Amino acid sequence: MTQPVLVKQSILIALLTALQAITPALAAVASLYATIDVFGIVFDSSSTAVVIVAVLCLVLVQPPREVSTQLTSQRAAAVADVIFRWLLLLGVLLMIGYVTKTMTAFPRRVFLTWAAITPVALIIVTLGMQELMRRFLMSAFDNRSAIIAGYNSSSLELARRLDRNPGMRLQVAGFFDDRSLDRLGIESDVKLMGTLADVGKYVKENRTDVIFIALPIRHVQRVMNLLDDLRDTTASIYYVPDIFVFDLIQARSGEIHGIPVVAMCETPFYGYRGVAKRLTDILLSMVILLSALPLFVIVGILVKLSSPGPIIFKQRRYGLDGHEIAVYKFRTMKVTEDGAQIRQASKTDSRITPIGRFLRRSSLDEIPQLINVLQGRMSLVGPRPHAVAHNEEYRKLIKGYMVRHKVLPGITGLAQVNGCRGETSQLEEMQARVNFDLDYLRHWTPMLDIKILLMTVVKVFRDEKAY
Repeated sequence: MTQPVLVKQSILIALLTALQAITPALAAVASLYATIDVFGIVFDSSSTAVVIVAVLCLVLVQPPREVSTQLTSQRAAAVADVIFRWLLLLGVLLMIGYVTKTMTAFPRRVFLTWAAITPVALIIVTLGMQELMRRFLMSAFDNRSAIIAGYNSSSLELARRLDRNPGMRLQVAGFFDDRSLDRLGIESDVKLMGTLADVGKYVKENRTDVIFIALPIRHVQRVMNLLDDLRDTTASIYYVPDIFVFDLIQARSGEIHGIPVVAMCETPFYGYRGVAKRLTDILLSMVILLSALPLFVIVGILVKLSSPGPIIFKQRRYGLDGHEIAVYKFRTMKVTEDGAQIRQASKTDSRITPIGRFLRRSSLDEIPQLINVLQGRMSLVGPRPHAVAHNEEYRKLIKGYMVRHKVLPGITGLAQVNGCRGETSQLEEMQARVNFDLDYLRHWTPMLDIKILLMTVVKVFRDEKAY
């Protein structure tokens, strides 16, 4: 979407973009051949492996296509993205090998060596191509001029972001608006160049490449009048909705059979993002479950001996899109409440068994939820699921409470690693938890999940609210 705003298309840009797309695959395949040659091993499946690796690289290890990202992205973010996508590719390869029973056909030492050295090659070629594209875009095109019709929070933020990123090669000359300076409360660094009626004349008399129209949606007639005035100019025209008046969750634009639409509240896990998160959940959950199996058995025995009742406690909670799910935990209380009224556990709760208190303190009672993750009902990271009774209570008291169910609930989450855990005796405590959950939806990235998992490991034995 941003490419035509920032640069004019050319055959050379198209060729560079295509080269960027295939370079990771070429690097991975070259690394595979080099590894095989170093070990001096000949095996029948090499050609098939090369094809699979090349296809997966073309699908999963792709650099960003947006011109704005090419011009402004940080190297650290690019490196993190390459590493995450490479781990995802390895996970898919292992799954293919397991399903097709061909894992033994590929020598393990070759695979491990290749898996370790290829990310280095991918990082080098990715950063190199990104820098090549950035230098070309910076030198091949002159700065483009722009004006903004309509002054509001969205248009002001747009102008400032363009100003902070000179590499985007788009300079905003100023604003046009029918309101006076007093009514606008305009910032000191903003240049007001005239009224909306002056836009057409200004564009005809001055070189203007791009016009951003940032008028409220309710002013349709004014937008239409402005478009009529600009019909005999060659400037590109874009409409900028005032999105800051809404509380947006994963906002993005698109189309449905040619009709443009803007997502205002949506899950962050769409397309490859959802696939990446699900594969990560499956692989990590299997590794943790297999590693913790002896501990799983020991804890189960201790729970059974501690008091009468089942080892695993199942409780109804809300999952994705508000559908009820059964969440598994090691039983830590003498009771198994799951009705219309559920009392939250407190620090001196007499219902908690001695072994249950240790399990809750160390979060070991949550281990069975890895089964929920493998079932696809939960994720390793996401908003913590609450009992149905608590959901029905708080959805009436907290605005946006149910939006947290746009994603799978998690074993741990942003709220938990920021201290919002345990009993919520005050409404403000649950409000803080929900605020963190919504921030997670707004700002999710694979690296955020990794950060939350690492913080969970660090905090699990230090959290005073775990009881």
